[in-house]
Amino acid sequence: MKIAMVVFDIAGTTVDEGNVVYRTLHKAIEKVCPSVSFEDVLKLGAGKEKLQAIRETLSGSNISLNEATIQEIFKDFLGLLDIAYANLIVVPTNNTERLFNELRTKDIKVVLNTGYNTVTAISLLNKLNWVKGVQYDLLVTSSDVSNNRPMPDMILYAMDKLNITDTSTVIKVGDSTIDIEEGRNAGCKYNIGVTTGAHTKAQLEKANPDYIFDNIYDLVSVL
Repeated sequence: MKIAMVVFDIAGTTVDEGNVVYRTLHKAIEKVCPSVSFEDVLKLGAGKEKLQAIRETLSGSNISLNEATIQEIFKDFLGLLDIAYANLIVVPTNNTERLFNELRTKDIKVVLNTGYNTVTAISLLNKLNWVKGVQYDLLVTSSDVSNNRPMPDMILYAMDKLNITDTSTVIKVGDSTIDIEEGRNAGCKYNIGVTTGAHTKAQLEKANPDYIFDNIYDLVSVL
């Protein structure tokens, strides 16, 4: 059956932003919990809605904080991210725009989904001059759904918006294990990891993806 839609994660998958979000998240957490490392943030928080990422990074590091403190960390993170984004230079990952163009030429919908909120995601896309209807067909963020990754809500939301009813015509691509879990929970035909972002090949393998690519353009080999 023909592929109808490919759902791509943004940071680390289609966009190289130097891991600025996770570095900023680590900076905010580290102020309160110095024992938490950047590697902990990537391992435990990658791909997740960012308040959820804070909670799970703390939980996975066996750190218990009250809700008020967690909310303060999140608030600090958002402020630090605004500062970091002000002068941030971002570029597409290698061959991403070429892949998007080829998919859309084949009438395959290109969806971007992310654990960022809508404001942050649009800020990132604006830096790339990516326009809906040109580079991609739909953006879905954590702001659009009730349940974030690894739940399949963002993928199902995209299917509904684009009138796609069969998950076996959908592919999910991401740089973290939670992307793979999200795609599997949605019932996607293929769940593909890329090694350009948060997780290494060895880490991605733990989520049992159908494929792991070093270059996102290798996706064309499975269409």
